[in-house]
Amino acid sequence: MTPKQDGEGEISLKQKIDFDMKAAHKGKESLKLGVLRMLKSEIRYKEIEKGSELSNDEVISVLSSSTKKRRDSIQQFEKAGRDDLVSQEKAELEVVLGYLPEQLTEEKLSQLIRQAIQDANATNPSDLGKVMKLILPQVKGKAEGKAIHQLVTSQLQSLSSSE
Repeated sequence: MTPKQDGEGEISLKQKIDFDMKAAHKGKESLKLGVLRMLKSEIRYKEIEKGSELSNDEVISVLSSSTKKRRDSIQQFEKAGRDDLVSQEKAELEVVLGYLPEQLTEEKLSQLIRQAIQDANATNPSDLGKVMKLILPQVKGKAEGKAIHQLVTSQLQSLSSSE
């Protein structure tokens, strides 16, 4: 049994999550099943909010948001010394990451940012918005927003200090 494919022969992320949810249920994988149910619920909530089905890119946004929440939770639990909850969140994070596009290396991300800075004719930190507008669509779901922001800011600062 395989999930249905869309018109282009690709399986949508939503379909993959549904299919994997059924497999996790049959395989009695409770952690994976719980995470997939939560993801499906978050996707459904966004669809209700939007009033129509989400595209794959929009589903990726929901998944990215979910990874951000989990990373934040991991940090908070580590500060509180709750190793049991840290390991739970890390396991859940791994499940979610399995549905996102492959994450960019810092080197590749820096390269894309340098190109976006050139394309935007950015010269100092006040051009941050112009660069972010160019880079975000290219790296959607492939890098964390916080890391992108930090790299763009540091590259713009080094540009302005070298003048």
